[in-house]
Amino acid sequence: MSGVWVFKNGVFRLVENPQAEASSDGRHGSIRKKVLVHLPTSQVVSSYSFLEQILTGLGWERYYGGDPDLYQFHKMSSIDLISLPKDFSKFNSIHMYDIVIKNPNIFHVRDM
Repeated sequence: MSGVWVFKNGVFRLVENPQAEASSDGRHGSIRKKVLVHLPTSQVVSSYSFLEQILTGLGWERYYGGDPDLYQFHKMSSIDLISLPKDFSKFNSIHMYDIVIKNPNIFHVRDM
């Protein structure tokens, strides 16, 4: 059971997809697309080749021992692993925030 508890009109209820709920009731219109920004250059990460170039410069290495449907990166100095879908069109805000948390002050997620 996952989702968000919402209090409305004196009643708590579990909303399993709060973004869809918000856009269906007209409060937020459409869901905003997010982009990953490399802060030192202010460039939007628009491909895995660009992202890999940045991550390599930060000490991350490609990890080939995992799921073949994922691009994975690890750092020798930590236990962190970044896992991304091979298809860049499936790269979403969850993956972006994972990168931001593991690389503080290098990346930022913004609305498009």
